[in-house]
Amino acid sequence: MRQLEACHAEKMSSIERECFTLPWSEEQCRAAFGQKAFAAFGLFNGECLAGYISIYHTDDELEILNLAVRPHMRRLGHGKRILRTVLRLARKMDIHKVLLEVRTGNRAAIALYEGCGFQKVGRRRNYYADTGEDALIYRCELDSCQF
Repeated sequence: MRQLEACHAEKMSSIERECFTLPWSEEQCRAAFGQKAFAAFGLFNGECLAGYISIYHTDDELEILNLAVRPHMRRLGHGKRILRTVLRLARKMDIHKVLLEVRTGNRAAIALYEGCGFQKVGRRRNYYADTGEDALIYRCELDSCQF
């Protein structure tokens, strides 16, 4: 795992296209690095970016924007490793609350988040423009999360 930079935007965008129906473009990925609150961390297999997580953070809160693992590399624990690494980093930064949104139909992601101590706290109706699917809002209080 290592922190990503704008030079990784092309690789991030490639994973986005493989994993999401509304992927970030390479330009959007690159532009995100210009925001002070944005950070991304990637898991590499040699020179191949196997997966990554992007976040926004403030002094006391972290929001997970995207967590993606290339489809052919899933079910190997990479998503859990990426998530746990960022949760440990947040704890070291004295951040106490982590938030995220996930599609109601993304059962694998929901299982991952709930397995790491996230709890469902809300729903955004018709959140995803491509399908009208709802988004579930999850929160993890790092003082009580088990990861």
